[in-house]
Amino acid sequence: MATYPYRGRKKAWECFIFLVILLASLNACTGPGTTTNGQPPIKIGYSASLTGSFANDGKALQQGFQLWRDLINQRGGLLGRQVELVGIDDKSDPVQVKSDYITLIKKDHVDLLLGPYSSLLTMPAATVTNANHRVLFAPTGNAAGIFKKHFHNYFVSVPPSQEYLLTFGYFILSLPQDIRPQTVAYVSVDSPFAMPQVAEAKQVLGNYMRTVYAPAPYAANSNIMPIAQAVARSQADVVVLGTSGLGDSVSFTKAFKSLHYNPKAIVETSGPGEGAQYLNAVGGPATAEGIFVPDTGWYPGATTYQSDIFTQAYIAQYGGNFRDISSTTAKAFGAAQVLEQAVEQTHSLDDAKLSKLLHSGTFNSVQGPIRFSADGGNTIGTLNMFQWIDGKLVLVYPVNNAQANPEYPKKNF
Repeated sequence: MATYPYRGRKKAWECFIFLVILLASLNACTGPGTTTNGQPPIKIGYSASLTGSFANDGKALQQGFQLWRDLINQRGGLLGRQVELVGIDDKSDPVQVKSDYITLIKKDHVDLLLGPYSSLLTMPAATVTNANHRVLFAPTGNAAGIFKKHFHNYFVSVPPSQEYLLTFGYFILSLPQDIRPQTVAYVSVDSPFAMPQVAEAKQVLGNYMRTVYAPAPYAANSNIMPIAQAVARSQADVVVLGTSGLGDSVSFTKAFKSLHYNPKAIVETSGPGEGAQYLNAVGGPATAEGIFVPDTGWYPGATTYQSDIFTQAYIAQYGGNFRDISSTTAKAFGAAQVLEQAVEQTHSLDDAKLSKLLHSGTFNSVQGPIRFSADGGNTIGTLNMFQWIDGKLVLVYPVNNAQANPEYPKKNF
């Protein structure tokens, strides 16, 4: 029987060419710039501090955005289109933040915008986005100074920061007179987030406790040790620290330990809420024990909207357990949830339509329910006080929300 090896090889080669062409055509439909249904992805831009003094916080922020993106893409995307994140490192620099958001709007032509970490960096971001009539969905950036700008297109998912330390002040004043502390030291970084909180604490405690140390706010990136030494020399019963980010918080905690200074209570406005990042950075549970931190919205064990989905996704992606999750990651996820609901409810990416809805609607998030004021602050967010107890960050005040009784006085380092 005759054989035709060349003809067989020719046929096989023709089939191979056909498959290559077919795969190429499929790749053209699903590669970069398009989604599986042929529509381009929705591009969402943001700036995050991946380097510089806020690097740990910025990475936690980015984790929250990325978790939300992965989850919504698994559900089929936003308005039936996949979501693509466009992130730029702002280097913890307000000048760089401004440049980043101009780039996202003018060069990258992103469809939607999420905010950076901290009020310091959110102010320039909001200035740029508002000037360009773009909505900014902000996870942080709740200092009084931002709201005073009356940005029409600015929406932050957490309540105004100046209210945060009220719960700590009320707790201190609720203590029986015979054990209530007598003296207090106030220290704050020069930050629009931290300074109003410390000022509010002074208002609450000023008539009941004697101030023994209250210097002018220190500059960002200062050497913390001389400040900690001055606080220790004051022998204040209570220390109120206006920290902005993880770095200074860790530095103060470790400095007090090295100085063998053991006040009855220490509260830090930012840092201890970063979960495992803070715990590991200070050297473990024994050092963190008794440190207070105010926060809003999500916390380990919270039963807020999609909290179980959020925590499961985090653990699946990064390991550990729900107590390791940074509050900044939750804030970022929550801001993205508001973005998702606003887009789905308006069926639009139009900033004017989104802004109109955001000024009138109520939204759900892992941070709890959200309704925005005319200036973009969350008017119905909850204020809570947390404390590190036995290696866990626990909600301890107000009483009606508490998971455990506050530890007072604080155990020695």
